[in-house]
Amino acid sequence: MKSKLEYIWLDGSEPTQGLRSKTKIVKDFSGNLEDCPMWSFDGSSTNQAKGGSSDCLLKPVAIFPDPDRTNGYLVMTEVLNANHTPHSSNARATIDDEDEDFWFGFEQEYFIYDPETNMPVGFPKNGYPKPQGPYYCGVGGDKVYGRDIVEEHLDLCLEAGLNIEGINVEVACGQWEYQIFAKGAHNAGDQIWVARYLLERTAEKYGYIIELHPKPLGQDVDWNGSGMHANFSNSVLRTCGSKETYEKICEAFRPVVKEHIAVYGAYNDQRLTGKHETASIHDFSYGVSDRGASIRIPVATVESGWKGWLEDRRPASNADPYKVAARIIKTVHGVK
Repeated sequence: MKSKLEYIWLDGSEPTQGLRSKTKIVKDFSGNLEDCPMWSFDGSSTNQAKGGSSDCLLKPVAIFPDPDRTNGYLVMTEVLNANHTPHSSNARATIDDEDEDFWFGFEQEYFIYDPETNMPVGFPKNGYPKPQGPYYCGVGGDKVYGRDIVEEHLDLCLEAGLNIEGINVEVACGQWEYQIFAKGAHNAGDQIWVARYLLERTAEKYGYIIELHPKPLGQDVDWNGSGMHANFSNSVLRTCGSKETYEKICEAFRPVVKEHIAVYGAYNDQRLTGKHETASIHDFSYGVSDRGASIRIPVATVESGWKGWLEDRRPASNADPYKVAARIIKTVHGVK
């Protein structure tokens, strides 16, 4: 029997990397990651190499069944240079979480765009729909658009074995969200990227476009932007039972605001304005149940005796979860 292995990787596009993939046919494949062979691609066509020396390598790091293909598998990979060192575009290789002590829950917001109008689904050709208010978690043909794509994507994620924990219509018209939780930063990043891949591929079938720009409708209109809120914990946060420890960890983020914003997604300044459930990109704050803060301390954490997690609300929808996780881990590890 022959199997279809879809090798997925991140290209060298700037300021936001894009997804690329190609299919490898393998005979008598076991379905196990260790039996996925290394592969290569033309890096000169993905902004990752020059034409005179264009070979880049694909190192398989995670595998999932491909529910949209017979005998298919989705293979997430890291990009390596020809000498097997991590490529400069390979942020996954920078994550310092070998013991998988960190758990992440990413909330991926996005817009579904209609290429005929170049606006989100539900928007008329000229102008805007009714103002925000009825769309969030709404139901009905005058409030919800794109549900067919979203439901199909949800089923594909579940069949692929991704740990998707929910979906909902978001605040703006044509805006949706899914949530993925995973133990281990590498695993969480892998699952977000594979879920994004399945979403993009599903949208192809419907003739729609997935928009991950954090403020696609512009910062001067009264419409929410899109984020990728990063819920995170390690063994300390899960067990400490100490308000002082939580505040100490939150304060560790204050002096490295610029370092975090630098990897939290391009054009995020258009989203982090202090409006529409965001903190200003120029400020840093944290608070219990505060969705207008940079970092929210969930009320569930407090009610559990200061045992739980934190939510960094600043990452944009187009942020690389590998980079976000790596930076959060570095900051938390720096707490003495």
